[in-house]
Amino acid sequence: MIATRRWILLVVLGLSGGAAYSRPSIHVDTPSPRQDANALPNPKVAFSQPINLQADDKKIFPDPPAEFDTVRKDILRGKIEAVTWDSKTVGTTRHMLVYTPPGYTTDKKYPVLYLLHGIGANEYQWGWAGKPDVVLDNLIADRKAKPMIIVMPNGCAQKDDNPKGNVYASAPAYAVFERDLLNDLIPTIESRYSVSTKRDDRAIAGLSMGGGQSLDFSFAHMDVFGSVGAFSAAPNAYAPEKLLPNPSAARSMKLIYISAGNKDGLFGISQRTHQYLKKNDVPHLWNVDEHGHDRDTWSHNLYEFLQKVFHNKK
Repeated sequence: MIATRRWILLVVLGLSGGAAYSRPSIHVDTPSPRQDANALPNPKVAFSQPINLQADDKKIFPDPPAEFDTVRKDILRGKIEAVTWDSKTVGTTRHMLVYTPPGYTTDKKYPVLYLLHGIGANEYQWGWAGKPDVVLDNLIADRKAKPMIIVMPNGCAQKDDNPKGNVYASAPAYAVFERDLLNDLIPTIESRYSVSTKRDDRAIAGLSMGGGQSLDFSFAHMDVFGSVGAFSAAPNAYAPEKLLPNPSAARSMKLIYISAGNKDGLFGISQRTHQYLKKNDVPHLWNVDEHGHDRDTWSHNLYEFLQKVFHNKK
C-alpha cells in the first residue's frame, strides 16, 4: 500500500473550490478481496490479470468537455457538509459528506445517490476522484442532470474507519458496511434530509472497491436501489452467478451502468459482469474507455452517470 507525499499532494490539489473536503484519504485505491473471502489478494497479482478485449468492449460516450469539473462563478452552487451518523451496526459515530443541490428546499423530495469510495480511502476520495459537487452543479445549471442529493459515506464499517498500514486487514469491515448502509445510514438520511423514499429515486455507485460494493449491494437489494453504477469494479464484486442468480429480476432496474478502462488490470471483473448481463438480456450500459484504474475513468464515467441516473426510462 502506498501512502506518499505525492499522493497526499494529488488529493489536496484535486479538491474542488469552496467545498468542505478537508479529511483527505492517504492511501491510493487498490482492490479489496471478495467480501466473503478470508484470504487477502496480492494487489500486484490482482492488477496484472490479462485484458482480452471483445468486439463489444467499446467506448460509447465521448470525453467530457474540458472544463466539466471546473468551478463556474456564473452559476448557483450546491452545498457540501461533513456530518456524522449513529451506527448501531458498528457501535460508534461514523462520518460522511452530504451534497445538497442549489436551491435545496424541504418543500420537495429529492432523489438520492449513495457514492462509495475505494479501499484504503474514505469519504473524501471522490473530492479528488470526480469532484461530484462541481460536476453536478455544472450539469444542473446546463439542465443536463436532475437535482439530487449525493451521500458520500465512509465505507469502512469499523470503529477506526481510517485504518493505517495494511488496509487489507480491514477488508471485512467493507462487507459489514452493507448492514450499516441499510439499517443505519439510509434511515438517517431519510430522517434528516428531504429525500424520496421510492426505490427508483435511490441509487448507489462507486469506484473500484466501491464499485464492487455497489454491484453486490444493489443486486442483493433490488427493492431498495433502482439504479447502480460500477466504475472499475474490484474483485470484491461477486462472480456473476452469485451476484445475480436470477438475472431476469434485474430487468426491473432503471439504470445499470458498468464501466472500466481497457488498460486496467481489473478490467475482467467488469467485463464478466457485462457479458453475463448481455447473455441474460438484462438492459445495461457498458462503457470501455482508454484509461486504467485511475481518476480519468472515474471522473468521466461519473459525469455520464449523473446525467442518466433518475432520468432513465424503459
